[in-house]
Amino acid sequence: MIGRRDPIVAIASAPGRGAVGIVRASGADLGPLVRAVCGRTLVPRVATLLPFIGSEGQMLDRGLAIHFPAPHSYTGEDVLELQAHGGPVLLQLLLARCLQAQPGLRLAEPGEFTERAFLNDKLDLAQAEAVADLIDASTEAAARSAARSLSGAFSQHIDALAERVVRLRMLVEATLDFPEEEIDFLEKACAREQLDSIEASVREALTRTRQGALLREGLRVVLAGQPNVGKSSLLNALAGAELAIVTPIAGTTRDRVTETLQIEGVPLHIVDTAGLRDDLAAADEVERIGIQRSWQSIDAADAVVFLHDLSRRGEAAYEAADAAIAARLPAGVAVLQVYNKADIAPGAHAGEVAGAGASALPAGTLTLSARTGAGLEALRQTLLQQAGWQAAPEGLFTARARHVQALQRTLAHVQAAQAHAQQRDAALDLLAEELRLAHRALGEITGAFSNEDLLGEIFSRFCIGK
Repeated sequence: MIGRRDPIVAIASAPGRGAVGIVRASGADLGPLVRAVCGRTLVPRVATLLPFIGSEGQMLDRGLAIHFPAPHSYTGEDVLELQAHGGPVLLQLLLARCLQAQPGLRLAEPGEFTERAFLNDKLDLAQAEAVADLIDASTEAAARSAARSLSGAFSQHIDALAERVVRLRMLVEATLDFPEEEIDFLEKACAREQLDSIEASVREALTRTRQGALLREGLRVVLAGQPNVGKSSLLNALAGAELAIVTPIAGTTRDRVTETLQIEGVPLHIVDTAGLRDDLAAADEVERIGIQRSWQSIDAADAVVFLHDLSRRGEAAYEAADAAIAARLPAGVAVLQVYNKADIAPGAHAGEVAGAGASALPAGTLTLSARTGAGLEALRQTLLQQAGWQAAPEGLFTARARHVQALQRTLAHVQAAQAHAQQRDAALDLLAEELRLAHRALGEITGAFSNEDLLGEIFSRFCIGK
């Protein structure tokens, strides 16, 4: 982003009509703007009811104005918030008035208010990301976890871990001037024990961060299988609503239907797809396009529920078609084998997972009935297990894929440092370098070490006005 010192303004409330709309400005000195729009100076941090004045002295609206002088504001700069009635036209008039009232004032870029809060040390990078996560939270658990990260819980956890790495790194580097004492140093400072403890802490942080990333991003699950195996019925059963059209006619679903559900607070993005079959010549053009899109969804999935019709098990043609689909499934995607229509298949028991000794079904497959709902809870729990989800501890914080990657690099550097320390003729300079790289990887999470490209990528995904 350019012009970080320019004063900025934006509509900070959601698009559309509402009871209240907010126009927010931030800059080094907003005195001219305050006097022009409010007609007077304001008592700091006190909501004042007054008319908002237009360029010709007319009243645009009557609302609340709050002035937060620097540095005691969200961005660390002067901030003015105008709370008006939430009509879109009115808010645009108020925004235009602000732009006209103070020279140099410009429209804010997406995320620029929060970016300034980060640059002015009001938030670290993990807290800044938590602002967007709190806004985008799709479940109650995700919102609570994002609030913990915004409060600094995640950052404090990472900072404490980084401090331990730094303390050991300082000891190592202080000993580099005395090479004859290197081996004694490793023993006296309990360097190996400290590294083992740090590795265990990084592994624990990585586990919790993976959980937090899953809580934020959810799991993309695709329902796949031949036509008329009950994919749309299963989507409706999981959602508890008639989202997809269900008929006995094969090929009813022609395009993807997506619904976001939650299981124990974890978002699941369920995608119902068109039935898969190899005989595309028998399908019409619309169905062929639907099948192509089905395979695109499967390639992008975190997990695939491969749905089979239990009532047709044993039919040679049906089994051959299932085998052809299985052969095309991508190797890197987890596949859950699920047999539907247990309510009409003789001898079937919905909700059971076939064991290694079962002869009727392959081991690990699950049976259910989308029509009656039997076996759905077992499927939900299996999906959570497939995602690697564990019961959320009370202190779980939200996290992102980049946080997981940073901790994975930290773990790799700590393990490399352990390997150096285990050698009898350990080279402390190599040990110190691995600790430095581990410290840097941790610093990327909170923004202690960052680059312009990373900041631009993160804040560009925020909404305008935040």
